[in-house]
Amino acid sequence: MTIWTIFKRELASFINSTVAYLFIFIFLVISGVCTFLLGSFYERGQADLMSFFNFHPWLYLLLVPALSMRTWSEERNSGSIELVMTMPVTTLQVMIGKFVALWFILAICLLLTFPLVTSVNYLGEPDNGIIMAAYLGSWLMAGAFLAVGMCMSAITKSQVIAFILALVTCFVLVSMGSPLITNIFQSWVPSIVLDNIASFSFLTHYENIAKGVLSLNNILYYLASICFWLFAGYRIIEIKKAD
Repeated sequence: MTIWTIFKRELASFINSTVAYLFIFIFLVISGVCTFLLGSFYERGQADLMSFFNFHPWLYLLLVPALSMRTWSEERNSGSIELVMTMPVTTLQVMIGKFVALWFILAICLLLTFPLVTSVNYLGEPDNGIIMAAYLGSWLMAGAFLAVGMCMSAITKSQVIAFILALVTCFVLVSMGSPLITNIFQSWVPSIVLDNIASFSFLTHYENIAKGVLSLNNILYYLASICFWLFAGYRIIEIKKAD
C-alpha cells in the first residue's frame, strides 16, 4: 500500500510537469523517424515491425538515462531526500515506487505507438504474436535501462553526471552483445568466452524476445537485472544516509 502511495505521488508529480509530455513527444518522434526513414518501413515490403523494434535498444540508451537522472539526484541536491527519509517509509519502498511510476510512463510511450500495429495489419498479414512479444521485450528492456539509471542517480547529486554514468553503463550492457563488438574480439578470444559475455547483454535477450522467443530465461534475465540494479541503488542510498 505504501509503494502504491509513492507510485501515485511520483506519477502525479511527473505528469503535472512538462517533462512528461516532452519525453513522450520526443520518444514518438524519434521512434517514428527511426522506423520510417532509417528503418525503411515501406521500402522493406514486409508485414512486420522489425524496422521499429530494431532501434529500441539505442533509443532507450539515449532517452531512459535522461528520464531517470533526476529520480534521486534532484532530491539529494534540493535536500528533499531528508524529508522523504523521515516519513514512515523505507528506502526500498521509495525506490520501487519511483521505479514503477517511471516504468508506467515508458509503458504509455509504447502503447501510443500502437497505430503502427494497426497500419501493418492493414498493409499485410503480420504475426501479431511476434509483435506482442517484441512489445513485451521492449518494455522489459526499458525497465532494465531505467533501473540502471536510477542506480546511477543515487550515486551523485548532479543530474548531468548521473546521465553520463547511466549512458556509459547502459552502452556497455548493450554493446557487449552487439556483433560490432563481438566480431572485433572473435579472432583472439575463445567463442565460449564471447558467448558468456554476450549472454549478459541487454541486446542479446531483447533480440531473442523480438523474434518471438518468449523463453523463461530471457524474461527472468530482465527481471533479475531490474532487481539487481534497484537493490544496488537502494544500498547506495542507505550507505550515503548513514554517512
